[in-house]
Amino acid sequence: MPKPLLFQQISPADEAQAALTKRHLGVLAEALPAYFLALRAETDAALSLVLPPAGGKPYPYGRCEEITRDLHNRLVKRLERPACAVELALKGFIGKGGVFRSVWGVLREQYFQNAIQLGDLYVDVSNDTVVVTKPKVEILPMEASGLVSVRDLAHFRQTAERYWGATIYANHLTPPLAPLLPMISASPGWLRPGLQSACNYMIELMCRDEFREAEDWLRDGPAPPPEIAAAVLAGVPEDLRPKAADGGGETWRQEAVAACRQARAARFQTNQRWRNQRIMDYLRMMGVKGK
Repeated sequence: MPKPLLFQQISPADEAQAALTKRHLGVLAEALPAYFLALRAETDAALSLVLPPAGGKPYPYGRCEEITRDLHNRLVKRLERPACAVELALKGFIGKGGVFRSVWGVLREQYFQNAIQLGDLYVDVSNDTVVVTKPKVEILPMEASGLVSVRDLAHFRQTAERYWGATIYANHLTPPLAPLLPMISASPGWLRPGLQSACNYMIELMCRDEFREAEDWLRDGPAPPPEIAAAVLAGVPEDLRPKAADGGGETWRQEAVAACRQARAARFQTNQRWRNQRIMDYLRMMGVKGK
């Protein structure tokens, strides 16, 4: 029996999906790109006014996630009351079992990428967020797109190194969060040093194997150097820090590894309440206040 899909995992673009896509969306070869471009214009009008520069560059650079999420949400609302031929076709396609979901993965082994999956189609509505001169929207067969799901922590680290110019360390600094967020990234000029990865896909991936891969990395991965550790710890509340405040080194490593074993023994990998509490802890660390 196949495992349930993780959040934003690419759904198999099998023969059934290919047939549904051809039957319901094949006649929209010209209309579909134009429709998504119009939606993208609405997204740009909203986001360009509120999002600050990313990596020192103006919108839309680096805003793949925000653009895709906003456009996906707009489309979901449109499909509640379809008002044009494209929306009617999409509604019928989904009603017959066609896949419509937001997906995330690694594109051509170079970038982290958000996109929309429609059956066996890859719909990139933020195609210009790395090279801003590219077309805003690209639609391809999923198989030809080069988008694949993140396989494991090594795949994530490799992509972060290529895309962000990041160095990845083991998270020995926040043991309570280490089972879900076992990595620390540092990428000068791109992202501040911080925990990785707080996206739902990676959190679910850590839970799927009962934190074993996280434990392996925490045991074997390099500790962050003092300057990176200091930058991260500056925002960490006392209750999320290692218990041995002055221990450092091997003591902190052992505490992070033990956190994975304790979480597994308590079966926290299936405990949604525990997971939500850890996410709230992370948001508290990041200075995000609840309503």
